[in-house]
Amino acid sequence: MRIVVAEDLYLLRDGLVRLIEAYGHEVVATATTGPETLEALVTWRPDVAVVDVRMPPAQSDEGLRASLAARREVPGLPVLILSQHVEQLYARELLADGAGGIGYFLKESVFDGDQFMDALERVAAGGTAMDPAVIAKLFAAGPSNRLLAALTEREHAVLALMAEGLSNQAIGGRLFLSESAISKYTTSLFGKLGIGDDQSGNRRVLAVLTYLNNA
Repeated sequence: MRIVVAEDLYLLRDGLVRLIEAYGHEVVATATTGPETLEALVTWRPDVAVVDVRMPPAQSDEGLRASLAARREVPGLPVLILSQHVEQLYARELLADGAGGIGYFLKESVFDGDQFMDALERVAAGGTAMDPAVIAKLFAAGPSNRLLAALTEREHAVLALMAEGLSNQAIGGRLFLSESAISKYTTSLFGKLGIGDDQSGNRRVLAVLTYLNNA
């Protein structure tokens, strides 16, 4: 994969570059400020980007805003946000276009290279990879939604794990259910969320985005 890394802290940026290259991927550009991030994303159009939220010049939400601007220029550009903070407003806006290819992890939740690279590859493939802590923060501030209210407790649990990017097999392992049972739950929740077989796009991604956008 061709990857852009946007992180203002030298040690973390260098560590990310070394990790990515150790897994056989190419870092085509790095950025240390919001404007540099936007320029790198639009110029290089990478397979996926790793972007911090708070970057110079103001150390507020420059990384997220640069990602939003880049996805307006390059629709569907895959971005994995890696931060110490959950910026609810811009996180919701990032999810709102429904295009997929989005991840949001807290730095403290990344425990090893395999976990991080697995998330990065899922995002590059157009899927989602959401930190459970980020999901919880988005839900804590969000309004209720009648479509989500129609889901059973078990369907909610399946959808939350789907948002993390887990496969049916992995979800079954977490919930101590068979893969066939998880398949039935996903079919049911797709129907309740109004996501039919004939809709374009990945049904799992559409379900996750509905879940997160309306959290």
